[in-house]
Amino acid sequence: MCGIVGYIGKRNSLPIIMEGLKRMEYRGYDSAGVSIINEKNELISIKKAGKVSCLESELDIDVFNGNIGIGHTRWATHGVPNDTNAHPHFDMEENILIVHNGIIENYKLIKNRLLEEKYKFKTDTDTEILANLINYHYKNTNDFETSVRLALLEVEGTYGIACLCSKEPDKIVVARKGSPLMLGIGNQEMIVASDAAAIINHTKNVIYLEDGEMATLEKGSFHLKTVEDQDIFRDYQVLDFLLDEIEKGGYEHFMLKEICEQPDTIQNTFRGRINFDTGVAKLGGLQSVEEKLYNAKRIIITACGTAWHAALVGEYMIEHYCRIPVEVEYASEFRYRRPILNSDDVVLLISQSGETADTLAALKEARKFGATTIGVVNVIGSTIAREVDAGTYIHAGPEIGVASTKAFTSQVMSLALITLMIANEKKTETPETLIKLANELKHIPEKIAHMVSLKDEYKKVAMKFKDAKNFLYLGRGFNFPVALEGALKLKEISYIHAEGYPAAEMKHGPIALIDENMPVVFIAPQDKAYDKIISNIEEVRARKGVIIAIASEGDENITSYADHILRVPKTLALFAPIINIIPLQFLSYYIAAARGCNVDQPRNLAKSVTVE
Repeated sequence: MCGIVGYIGKRNSLPIIMEGLKRMEYRGYDSAGVSIINEKNELISIKKAGKVSCLESELDIDVFNGNIGIGHTRWATHGVPNDTNAHPHFDMEENILIVHNGIIENYKLIKNRLLEEKYKFKTDTDTEILANLINYHYKNTNDFETSVRLALLEVEGTYGIACLCSKEPDKIVVARKGSPLMLGIGNQEMIVASDAAAIINHTKNVIYLEDGEMATLEKGSFHLKTVEDQDIFRDYQVLDFLLDEIEKGGYEHFMLKEICEQPDTIQNTFRGRINFDTGVAKLGGLQSVEEKLYNAKRIIITACGTAWHAALVGEYMIEHYCRIPVEVEYASEFRYRRPILNSDDVVLLISQSGETADTLAALKEARKFGATTIGVVNVIGSTIAREVDAGTYIHAGPEIGVASTKAFTSQVMSLALITLMIANEKKTETPETLIKLANELKHIPEKIAHMVSLKDEYKKVAMKFKDAKNFLYLGRGFNFPVALEGALKLKEISYIHAEGYPAAEMKHGPIALIDENMPVVFIAPQDKAYDKIISNIEEVRARKGVIIAIASEGDENITSYADHILRVPKTLALFAPIINIIPLQFLSYYIAAARGCNVDQPRNLAKSVTVE
């Protein structure tokens, strides 16, 4: 959520900033703005509620011409989304200008103090308070970098900021605490951004700022230090993805592209990590904590949203195959309920971005109690990836659509590999079973590719339900989390109310909702729970509910019960969630597209939730 991009160098900054803002639109936002320092060393700024295109239509490229600038996409926290509250924000004297991701928790205290100093405010935001606080210190220090640093020492909360000063027009000062920020190092130019997507077209060499760090950027150089004024020396890292990975590549939406990429992304997740002849999995990133993992008395998996659903699948996997107790926690609740943790516990933290604020807070809580922490993340170099004891990358590639698809299946595959790794070491499964599982894993990409080829069949079913008001998703065992995830996908992008339940729980309340207007999606592969699922379908049919079944290919029996069938290849229980979620992703996508919804950027949602 929110996006920051800034440029200082030889080129006109405006096209680079606007390109960066467009590449970060997927993060979720409600307004946008840009500011540059022109050739007269004047700060020029414009900001608009709405999309970046609204801002772009108001820009005069002849006026906004300068080699230094910053831009922002805002996701509202303090103050409604409008032109006034959009970033960037000036101080009272319009000498200092700032863009900010995060929340200043003690902004009221600071604002009251500044009001006593006769400062005036034009917006409802916490960010304007920070701009004026920097101004307050500048009057005493007459040094821009020092003023920003002293202001941040007074701030409680989270921030990623980029600041300009008309009195020192040859630099950008940036800082981070709890909100991602990175520096792109080019040829006699520097780019700062909250997302690598805004940098990759210009340089692959980046430095990630850590919490409590700041940097002063000049043309072709930068200076790193802590907010406490300690110098930092750090080498750059190289971004490992290509520009075409964040382009649509001929697809109508990023979400459709990412659903269809899953044969490749799943293969990337397990490539080189499993011996198909022995069934033995090996994750190099976990080598340093293997003993802790194998001897864990308990594993806790914590995550938010879709990643939490992947965590639930992981609970089923690890308990079933490894016989280790597993607890799944919402990261947003974890730190507030005084969790019982000790050094024998292993905490897995799942986050696509590696920057999820609540999951980061859960990580800090786990470390405080001495638990071993393992990250399951997608974005290389992200904060969670850097701060855990060990971890594994899911290698799904950049995911631009707000509604997670390929990241979910790669998270589940990563958890399956961890399961196989533990089961082999603890001998909770026979070598024959492990080999059987590995041989099935090998065929998962081609089975997903087969389902991608069926997308038009899935679309035909979706078109029948584009005007539905409610959906119910039901599954058992490994497929209960799939029901939750299928329901989440539908409500995220189509705005249709949907709920997921264990199929047996339907009669404990949700059955009251069933009538001829209620579509009910049953995840009904031919597994051990098949007969029970058929009984649940009968209960819905008796109340005139409309049945949509996710059913195994070759299952003719299901045609006697379901009104509509979405076929899936047969697989083993360990991989069933990966297979069975694919038609539900297509179902959600085609319904949302038919309703004219903004599939890639659904209202009120952000790709990476970096504020609490």
